[in-house]
Amino acid sequence: MSNTAEIIFVPLNKLEIDPLNVRKTYSQKSIEEFAASIAAKGILQNLLVRKAKGNGRYYVSAGGRRFRAALLLVEQDKLHADHPVPVKVISKEEAQELSLTENIMREAMNPADQFEAFRDLVDAGQPVADIAAKFGTSENIVKKRLALGRVAPELREIFRQEGMNLDQLAAFTITDDHEEQKRVWEALPSYSRHAHSIKHALAGEDVKASDKRLRFLGGLDAYEAAGGAVKRDLFDDHSGGYATDIALLEKLVAEKLAAEVETVKGEGWKWVEIVPEIDWQALSEYSRCYPHSEDLTEEQAEELERLEARYHELELCDRTEETEAEMFDLGEKIGALELITERETYALEDLEIAGAIVSLHGNGAVRVDRGLVKPEDLCPENSGEDGTSAENSEEETPAGAPALKHSATLLEDLTAQKTAAVRLELANNPDVALAAVVHGFLLRLVYTDYTAPQYSALEITITSTGLEGSMKQPDQCATMDELENLAEQFGSHIPGNPADLWDWCIDQHKSNLMQLLAWAASRSLNAVEGKFPRPNAAVHADQIGAAVGIDMREYFKPTADNYFSHLQRSSIQAAVAEACGEDFADGIKDMKKAEGAAFAQKALKDKDWLPEPIRCGMPTHEQQTDVDMGNVETLPVAAE
Repeated sequence: MSNTAEIIFVPLNKLEIDPLNVRKTYSQKSIEEFAASIAAKGILQNLLVRKAKGNGRYYVSAGGRRFRAALLLVEQDKLHADHPVPVKVISKEEAQELSLTENIMREAMNPADQFEAFRDLVDAGQPVADIAAKFGTSENIVKKRLALGRVAPELREIFRQEGMNLDQLAAFTITDDHEEQKRVWEALPSYSRHAHSIKHALAGEDVKASDKRLRFLGGLDAYEAAGGAVKRDLFDDHSGGYATDIALLEKLVAEKLAAEVETVKGEGWKWVEIVPEIDWQALSEYSRCYPHSEDLTEEQAEELERLEARYHELELCDRTEETEAEMFDLGEKIGALELITERETYALEDLEIAGAIVSLHGNGAVRVDRGLVKPEDLCPENSGEDGTSAENSEEETPAGAPALKHSATLLEDLTAQKTAAVRLELANNPDVALAAVVHGFLLRLVYTDYTAPQYSALEITITSTGLEGSMKQPDQCATMDELENLAEQFGSHIPGNPADLWDWCIDQHKSNLMQLLAWAASRSLNAVEGKFPRPNAAVHADQIGAAVGIDMREYFKPTADNYFSHLQRSSIQAAVAEACGEDFADGIKDMKKAEGAAFAQKALKDKDWLPEPIRCGMPTHEQQTDVDMGNVETLPVAAE
């Protein structure tokens, strides 16, 4: 093609895509952004076309995205169908080669140049909203680019020369203090110049928006509405920034907690204290009083029996509007009476010596530990006037009567025989065994009192390892919040006194016990591969995942933020190759790491691919259970 070929103008409706155009795939978002730019500025660069069949018609050999964007504007009635488009005419022989050249040889604008260009537009007086509209992007993206354009010039130059990546540059945007930005960069050792290290150093004592105190207040916006100063983090879509006025934050938290304290004080405790952080060791030094369930009065019990009998009677009748209304009314009354038995209260004498500690859960919810007795308030229980046990004094034998005493070895022998007998009977009673196991697990999982496990005769134990320390961003894991909500949901139904737990478990329906057992088992599951991996445990976790039919795609989607930015560039390429093919991923080797991570996120957006460590594979054919009832072997019953 001659360099002196003239530019001519051809009506848009006389153009169509050239079959020889090498680029077949376009992003809809990219076309929409280009359309916004054309609407604001027009088509600034000519298209390359070749003649097609038909009077005055042409094929678009290069410039397909501009052409599609213009067609989109026609659909939106923002451009006429015969809008004149600047083109250069080439031959059929040149079409494919020039199309390939335009798509491959084009060099993207350096991001630093883009940031500064956006900054200059705003400095020249253009509103952010207008810039976003002209370039077909969101105001938030424009604000992010502006923030990057205002980082210290020396640091932008380092970025321009590939001395830092985009995540590192973005970390500096939480402050506008150029001197502080440069000081932090120079102070951090090269091996520690990660984005999170930069943010941490710049934040100093400032409090991140995910902190439980801010979550308790209702978020960073609530704190800011009260006059608190904020460092915004435009690049953190979840947390948003930092609270810088620590004194105000503590004052707001104290004021809101004070209202909670007054509510708890109204329950009649001797004392109520606010503790910012729970000290579990200190908590274990308190003695405890436990609540008890209320019983119905004789009149209430008779009323409940009468209401239930009437309700069951109506269930056998034909349903009419009148019977439905009466059943609804009966249900309300029955529920109100049953609620009385579920209500737990503390004895008056316990309220006179015990107190409560008010603190915050990690998710910002209020936590109240009730029934705590300080050592100085603890009175000897069941003691007689002479200091001897009242229980013993009541059981003293008459003078001169012989006392039955057992030697230690005989006591051990007798209780061993009792243990053997109870074991045998328990083996033949799966319902009671289920209650016993659930009882033992709950004692260890629910109660903060370290003596609670002593209420179980079963030598079983269960541990629950915290996962927060193994996650990079636990506050951004929605599943963690759901697990905490689940724990609170189960805990709200369990008696406050571990001594009452056994009777409660025995009274539960089997389905409730199975649900509690499942929850307890889930709390103990641990497939974390840390410094001391347990490969067999990881295999079992996969088998459990397959058995429950888990689809990890519902819980995790790999993004630049949560996955790809934490890989080496070669690993990013390998991940994309695994999901999309080696040819598709080949270009990543020429990208910067941040570009590769962003490319990988976009490439895998609609893919089902997951990193191998987070997958839960289906069991092999040999591992699958044969559920044909004809092949099920009946378990033996323990000998009676």
